[in-house]
Amino acid sequence: MRAAVIDIGTNTFHLIIADLTHGGADILYRTTVPVLLGQGRINENMIIPEAFERGIKTLEEFHRQIIAHDVAIVKATATSAVRSATNGQAFVDKAKETGIDIEIISGDQEAAYIFNGVQATGVIQQTSLVMDIGGGSTEFIIGNEQGIVWKKSYNIGAARLMQAYFHSDPMSESDHHAITTLLDQTLDELKTVCAQYRPAALIGSAGAFESFAALLNNGEEVRAIATMPLDIAGYKALSARLIASTHEERVHMKGLISLRVDMIVIAAILTNYVLEHIPFKTLHLSTYDLKMGILYALKTQYGK
Repeated sequence: MRAAVIDIGTNTFHLIIADLTHGGADILYRTTVPVLLGQGRINENMIIPEAFERGIKTLEEFHRQIIAHDVAIVKATATSAVRSATNGQAFVDKAKETGIDIEIISGDQEAAYIFNGVQATGVIQQTSLVMDIGGGSTEFIIGNEQGIVWKKSYNIGAARLMQAYFHSDPMSESDHHAITTLLDQTLDELKTVCAQYRPAALIGSAGAFESFAALLNNGEEVRAIATMPLDIAGYKALSARLIASTHEERVHMKGLISLRVDMIVIAAILTNYVLEHIPFKTLHLSTYDLKMGILYALKTQYGK
């Protein structure tokens, strides 16, 4: 069975086409497009016209690839930017004209798919906290080899926080403090359940964590592997450098893609906050995330 998964995120749109079998998912084609659907007015719950148009044009190209690859089943999901936008349904309706039927998934569904993707790497060997920093939301999932024990999606994505709080170059202490105060107000439940379940590992799902890994590995591409350990001390030194850096300095950092040049600062602050409040023993990257979780769910349903 040949399947296509489209992940319509706040920053990027992803397309994966794969053949599904009992043995796994053989990826034939994949692409990522920096659509920036949440540009400009995400905190006003609005997809601006320019972003709306970029999104539709990207889906038109995705549909061409789906036809060219003779795909049998398509699963397209939209997350925070679309589900919170007052014109999100209008975007879904317009996308249908391109041949793409979009399902707007809840934060809970998003978290479950993320865990499914991370679990497929085999990295979850003990009780762990999975963290996925998106543009519109950030998901936290506690789970073990048997599955999920707790999950929650918070509207503290990197694009949202950047638009609301990143007003200086480099980031000012007052902006940094404002974000930390917001996290204090938002993440009490996360800290409580982590004290209860005591996850030993923090696993970062793709996105910013791929950038952290690349920066820690001299700019080397990490997408060819499913998972890798990250040195916590090395990460903390890197995060301090990122938060103190200017935009221009980050532009020249080897391994940092243009999409994340500024949002990586927000991602570092979010990750630091979690590391400071929860005593993890290890830190890992999973390059499998939401889209791979959906793909593996389809494999379970349709693989032969």
